[in-house]
Amino acid sequence: MYVPAHFEEPSQDVLHALIERHPLGILVTHGTGGLDANHIPFDLDRTAGPHGTLRCHVARNNPVWQEIATGDEVLVVFRSVEAYVSPTWYPSKHEAHRQVPTWNYIVAHAHGTVTVQDDERLVRRNVARLTHRHEAGQPVPWKMGDAPRDYLDAMVKAIVALEIDITRLVGKAKLSQNKEVRDIRGAAAALEAKGEEDLARAMHAAADAKDG
Repeated sequence: MYVPAHFEEPSQDVLHALIERHPLGILVTHGTGGLDANHIPFDLDRTAGPHGTLRCHVARNNPVWQEIATGDEVLVVFRSVEAYVSPTWYPSKHEAHRQVPTWNYIVAHAHGTVTVQDDERLVRRNVARLTHRHEAGQPVPWKMGDAPRDYLDAMVKAIVALEIDITRLVGKAKLSQNKEVRDIRGAAAALEAKGEEDLARAMHAAADAKDG
């Protein structure tokens, strides 16, 4: 990923938080069948390894787990907020007309090595962790024990677990930091008016940082 210095997000904690808030990642692999991309919810273990470990599961019918091998390099892309930015939102555009459209976004790329785990015990552990994390906010959290045992056994047998040890975590927060502070704030205000509050908030923070 191309990351100009002014768009780089160097904080691992910030990138970990992004992954936890937006856990549906794009797993990019290059296996025997060529390039492939799968959209998968991941569970991040921040404490496993220097950069963390990602765990997920895929359908047994999905060929991805057979087309890659333990030790292969993979990439997982996590995307946070994003939106189109019109040049008309920059105050400077109305003076010199030297602005063009762009797109702002925040993303994290997790590079790592994959381990294929066709092991029922590990599959159950991965599913339990992922379920616990995402059911925690429900009024009555669903748990694996709520399903009939024979049904759950059949479902577990139909999936395969993957574990990715993150070797490099790259973050990019493109928030108009290459613009004047007044232009960042102008675009942020326009996005806020359109309901893009999270991206607007991030841009205001970028303007604050640039303003000193």
